[in-house]
Amino acid sequence: MARWLVLVNREAGPRPASPRMVEEALRFHGVEHDIVVPDNREETRAVVRSALADGRTDLAVVGGDGTVSLVMDEAVEAGPDVTVAVLPSGTGCDLIRTFGIPQDLAGAAKHLTTDETYRVDLVAIEGGWGSRHYVNVAQAGVGAAAAQTAPKISRRFGPARYPLAFAARLPRFPHARVKVTTERRTYEAEALAVIVANAQFFAGGWNVAPRATLMDGVVDVQVFSAKKTEAPALVPKIIRGTHLTENSVRRFTAAEFTIETDPIWPFEADGDLIGNTPVKGRVVPAAMRLKI
Repeated sequence: MARWLVLVNREAGPRPASPRMVEEALRFHGVEHDIVVPDNREETRAVVRSALADGRTDLAVVGGDGTVSLVMDEAVEAGPDVTVAVLPSGTGCDLIRTFGIPQDLAGAAKHLTTDETYRVDLVAIEGGWGSRHYVNVAQAGVGAAAAQTAPKISRRFGPARYPLAFAARLPRFPHARVKVTTERRTYEAEALAVIVANAQFFAGGWNVAPRATLMDGVVDVQVFSAKKTEAPALVPKIIRGTHLTENSVRRFTAAEFTIETDPIWPFEADGDLIGNTPVKGRVVPAAMRLKI
């Protein structure tokens, strides 16, 4: 059985898991492990670099999608034999919903006792802010603006922070002339948002990309051209994953993409606001092993 290096994000979500809780869950299932509690994002990256340099390849992340994305971004250069496991403890742990992994710490910890993994794609992105990778869902537009506002809302609202932030930002958010270029097509429209999904869920369980999979070498691109008055009615359909047949949603897949907007829009990936458009991206197939 693997010996896992377990990185605990103590700031993830309104009720983050304590190192003691993590220790108890892992010991209950007989999981060999070493726990590290980094103080911040930079220290998390440093811990991952040091572990990989020492030859460790089994990393478990206690946190949400943002923490998982951070660890994978740092580990991807080490090659596809690195395995990342997820023990949910964030405001959203949507990545593992695609695989049906339990959203509770104890249930997810049991998965570390098996050998089953999937090689999953990552998405390399770059812009004026630099470059990085993400694993779950990225977006430009009003949804990214909501991700910018959500951390300012009290943590006591938990997963409701994102819908509240979306409602707050929508009225004043500008439509833009959007141009999405892929290896096969160019699509232009007046729009409110562009989603680039590697997996199915985001925002605490919204089934934004029901046809997406992390193992097909492409991302699921969706351009939302709804009017602001139509957007509230579209949200319940996005949550259920029934929005793809709407006339205001254009969907296609791509291995490479460029998003340009006029005016510029905010851009976020896996819940973290990164910068602004324009953005270029490409899928990195089978970049890492995900423990399921």
